[in-house]
Amino acid sequence: MSRKAMWSCMPPAPNAVIAVIAATALSGCNAGIFDPHGPIGAADRLILVDSLAIMMVIGLPTILATLVFAWWFRASNRLARYRPTWVYSGRLEVIVWVIPALVVLFLGGIAWIGSHDLDPYQRLDSGKPPLEVEVVSMDWKWLFIYPDQGIASVNELVVPAARPVHFRLTSATVMNSFFIPQLGSQIYTMPGMITELNLIADQPGTYRGLSAQFSGDGFSDMKFDVHAVPDRDFTSWVAAAESGGPLDLNAYKTLLKPGTEPVPHVYNGVASKLFDAVAMPPPRASVHLPMPES
Repeated sequence: MSRKAMWSCMPPAPNAVIAVIAATALSGCNAGIFDPHGPIGAADRLILVDSLAIMMVIGLPTILATLVFAWWFRASNRLARYRPTWVYSGRLEVIVWVIPALVVLFLGGIAWIGSHDLDPYQRLDSGKPPLEVEVVSMDWKWLFIYPDQGIASVNELVVPAARPVHFRLTSATVMNSFFIPQLGSQIYTMPGMITELNLIADQPGTYRGLSAQFSGDGFSDMKFDVHAVPDRDFTSWVAAAESGGPLDLNAYKTLLKPGTEPVPHVYNGVASKLFDAVAMPPPRASVHLPMPES
């Protein structure tokens, strides 16, 4: 079953719930997880909305029942029955256990389906070959390497619209988190490890990317723009990037120094297998310390 067909089988959440969530989340922001521009982001939104609707099945009645019970069993209500010796009701036990159990089952089902259908390592169905992008998180900037094009950019990601993008991600410093809310699927970057992510922007536009995990003083400025452009504009951008300087070992060491990059820039001519060297550095030579004399 395809990704689209899988999620179309799930019951939609009530429109009122969606409206309330969207109005709350987007009050003061016109872009985010409730404004997806890709199939992964749309599926993430559906999971969130459906999960909230399922939880409200028990949450709202519980809140309402609390108010009703407080009002009915007030001291001035002589119609309320006072039963200090009451200890058990089979009907109440069924209600108390069955409803939460159903909620857990429904939420577990959503999590089970979502964790398999939205596996970040799973390639997206498309008639176009994916664009390969290698991502390195630093203190406090993002480095994007295009191995097939031989270029790289800092704090700016340009991709063709309606074409899958296959990311390989790692960290040159501490553990971090790569997230483009409108495209979906946040994923971690870790030193000495490579993670993968597949996304697609279904239409041209500019989307905000960010670090979703605190990593130091410059964390708040560790943001980047994702420009989804038509194929011809992407080709033009790649050609224009050839005027940038090379990303050799010395340029990489300079870029690796802690600090933010106020202006995005591009490099032409990336050192061979730079990403692999960052992700899986060679083991350090053993250091033999002299033994103290007895």
